[in-house]
Parts: sequence; C-alpha cells; structure tokens
Amino acid sequence: MAERGAKWPWVAVALAVLGIWLYERGGGHDPAPGAAPAASSGAAAPSGASPAPSGPASGTARAPGDYAPPRFAPEVRTSAAEAGVNPQLVMAVLFNEAYKPHGPEVERAWQKMKPDASFGVANMHRAAYDETRQNRPFADRPWEDLPDDPALAVRAAAWYLHDLGAQLPAHWSGPYTRDELMALGYNTGAGNMLAFARGVSPGAEARSYLDRLHDNWSKSADALAAH
Repeated sequence: MAERGAKWPWVAVALAVLGIWLYERGGGHDPAPGAAPAASSGAAAPSGASPAPSGPASGTARAPGDYAPPRFAPEVRTSAAEAGVNPQLVMAVLFNEAYKPHGPEVERAWQKMKPDASFGVANMHRAAYDETRQNRPFADRPWEDLPDDPALAVRAAAWYLHDLGAQLPAHWSGPYTRDELMALGYNTGAGNMLAFARGVSPGAEARSYLDRLHDNWSKSADALAAH
C-alpha cells in the first residue's frame, strides 16, 4: 500500500503537465475578436526576467501556445544560413521533435518529473547545448533559456547539426546521405552517427527517427516555401 501511495505525487504532476499543455495549446484564453497574434516571446531565465534577444533569428509573430514548426521558418532560414547547414534538414528536425508538447510552463513542469528532459522546440539536452554554444554568438545564453526562446532553440539546433556534419569523414561506406547522418547524429549522438557512416545498422529507435525524417522531408520544404 505504501508503494502504491507513493505513486500519487507523480500522477498529480503528470496531470498538471497535461493541464499546462492544454493551456499552452489554447493560449490560456480566447483572443478578442480581430486581435492580432502575439509576437513570439523572448527567452526568459527561470526567474522571469527578460533576457537579451537570441540573435538575428528572433521575432516571428505567432499565436500564444503555437509551437508548430512552420511558424519558425524565418528562424530556420536565418540560423541555417548562419551555421552553413541545409534549412530543410533543420526544419525536418523540428518536425521530428514536435512529438512533445512545447512551451515554458509545460517543459519546466515535465523537467520536475524527469530532470534529464530536453528543452526547447528542438528538444536539446543540456550537455549538447552547452557544448554547441561554446565560442558562438549565443555563448552567454544558458540552456534554461531554451523553452522561452524558440529562436535560440532553432539557432542552437542549426549549429549542433553543423558540428555533427563537421565530424563526418569526406567519404563513408554506409548508405546514408550527409543530411540523414546528421539527423541520426542529432537523435543518437556523434559516436553513433560515425558508426552508421561506417556501415553499422541503426537500432529500432534510430530507424524510426529516420523514417519520420523522410516523412517530414517534403513537408519541411513546403513549410519553408510558404512562410
């Protein structure tokens, strides 16, 4: 009985996360008739203070709680150009990572239940972000800013993909394209990416990620063309 009772706090947290997600999805209230969509929020530290802008890829207008990948097409184009990676790959990664509800409150609530959870619209873990931001224009921005600043999250994802691509050899024996390997590296880490380049077969999770990337590929091109 004691063990069963100990599970109730987790159930309460899970229900709270669901409620926050629904709030985020709905923007928290019904907009007034004819009201313009709110601008995307800048990143904020956990204390709630407004931080500096994340860089050239900020300021996309979107409705409150709208974290659909196409909304970030301007940020994707800008950050992909800055990092020297394929914008369609960056957008496809955002589509792949959209399985999880996004928004500051829901992400921080989830992290309380799962401390090693990822942050931001691109679902970056702390270690990957901290390594990526070194010597970059956003080096002073902490990982905790990612849920509040989608532009920063997209920028960091683009540079992480850049860093993964920089580790690939000039030639590889595996059947995958450069973009496919970089996406696999985003999902499984650089070491696994290099193993796949050598011809090692991905496991079920990595294959599923690659399948979703293929499913989202043309959708990503459409999103970039439409926004």
